[in-house]
Amino acid sequence: MPTTSRTTLGALCWAAAAPLFLIANLVVGLAWTDPAFSWMTNNVSDLGNVTCGVWDTTRPRYVCSPWHDAMNVAFVLTAALLVAGLVLTWRSWGAGRSVRWSRRLVLAGATGLGLAGAFPADVNENLHLLAALLVFLAGNAGLVAAACVPRGTLLAPLRPVTITLAGLGVIGSVLFIAQQGPLLGIGGMERLSVFALPVWACVAGLHLHLTARRAAAPKPAAALV
Repeated sequence: MPTTSRTTLGALCWAAAAPLFLIANLVVGLAWTDPAFSWMTNNVSDLGNVTCGVWDTTRPRYVCSPWHDAMNVAFVLTAALLVAGLVLTWRSWGAGRSVRWSRRLVLAGATGLGLAGAFPADVNENLHLLAALLVFLAGNAGLVAAACVPRGTLLAPLRPVTITLAGLGVIGSVLFIAQQGPLLGIGGMERLSVFALPVWACVAGLHLHLTARRAAAPKPAAALV
């Protein structure tokens, strides 16, 4: 497969990840009735819990997610799209230490999302905690590294967006781990942390897709003098 085709396919995988994850969060959350799901109070992983009951000793809350299977599948599919996009666009990232670190950390963060769906919090709390740490720490560190890629690389034009999302992800991670939720609640802080990577991948995917299309477009013939 030509490099441009690989990049385009990878870009489309990235662009699809965030919408899939967002729609799953909305739809599965709407299935909650008593109590209703709250983006300010509940964790994202509450949507994937397979049993009903009071959950979490640090913030006890009643959790009952009727469509937990759909959410866990969405976790895994989102991770698969992020990993596939990373692999297919790997060569397009360019060279440099920050590029290498960003790819590795983004891969770890995406893997964390998959683990979160494969091992719901009330099924295997230890592996789910590992998954969360990969998303919170590795995934957002990958965005910090992506904000430092050298000029001239394909993702360098996204630096302002990358810096913004990396900052939101890091702030969300720190406040969530500290169990502080100003304005958005603790659940809102977690969403800043978790959504930063998929949203960045969506923006990067659209950027790479448009860049690949421009590169593949036929060049106009030179005008005759």
